[in-house]
Amino acid sequence: MFRYLIRRLLYVIPIVFGVMVITFALFNLLQKPDVMARQILGPKASPQAVENWIKQRGYDKPVFLNFNKGASVFDSQFANCVVSLATFNLGVSDVSGQPVIERFKQGAIPSLTITVPAFFFSLAFAIAMSLFFVYVRETKIDFAGTIFAVALMSIPVMVYVIFCQWLLAVVLKYFPAFGFSLNVPGMVRFIALPVMILVLNELGGDLRLYRAIFLEEIRNDYVRTAYAKGVSAGNVLMHHVLKNGMINIITLTVASLPMLILGSLVLEDFFGIPGLGSMALDAIHSGDFAVIRATTYVGALLYLAGLLLTDLCYAWVDPRIKLK
Repeated sequence: MFRYLIRRLLYVIPIVFGVMVITFALFNLLQKPDVMARQILGPKASPQAVENWIKQRGYDKPVFLNFNKGASVFDSQFANCVVSLATFNLGVSDVSGQPVIERFKQGAIPSLTITVPAFFFSLAFAIAMSLFFVYVRETKIDFAGTIFAVALMSIPVMVYVIFCQWLLAVVLKYFPAFGFSLNVPGMVRFIALPVMILVLNELGGDLRLYRAIFLEEIRNDYVRTAYAKGVSAGNVLMHHVLKNGMINIITLTVASLPMLILGSLVLEDFFGIPGLGSMALDAIHSGDFAVIRATTYVGALLYLAGLLLTDLCYAWVDPRIKLK
């Protein structure tokens, strides 16, 4: 296990370096520094203000290697960008001047309060409902469940957001329509509706997929053997079909766990939740390149961490899988 982890971590190094190169190219080569400065400072900014902005962020240095007299060869935009990202020195916001890492810390909790409950509720509902539809397979109830799942998949998330916010928050006033609070009683009221919308948005696709996974498992020989031994249908579903089907489900769910930290762009923007999703959206609108660059880099690292966690969970769920 330990040797496998070391080898996988070594594989991650060139991938992370490639992410750094792509990130640098997107935000340092495709945009000229003076254009970036005027987008932040405004078109009427003085040449001196533009020059100071460029110098403060190191955009006045050579791109790859520095051959200026008295300067280090590696004192360049690319080298400084790689070192900063590798040491998690994400810099400061181009708009507010606040350290980006502090903005990540502030936005992580609001995002997690929405995405984590929504993830577990959606997973639990999808597994339970798909097992039930497999239990009553090829019946009218199963057919109605399939139609229900397809209907949920066909509705865009914006429809859920606008309709639920209008009906449940504005008309019926069951939930607040906008805002967020870190106090536990108030937090529950503010996040209940966004969590419900996220669950509805994910439930249809998950239900269809998990039902297909469990139907494939229930047709295997070991299930027929269990039925031949007199095992009840409920025990077969819970102790055989569910356990073996979890390998495929882990592939789809565990890799997405780290991405929960980045929150939901649409929901956080509509409900005024100060999470990482709204932070990234605000950065896109305002042209805050430092925040966008940091979000891209952190998202790539979290995705790689999710892939590694997926492989480890394979061995935990199925002892036949060995990590070598």
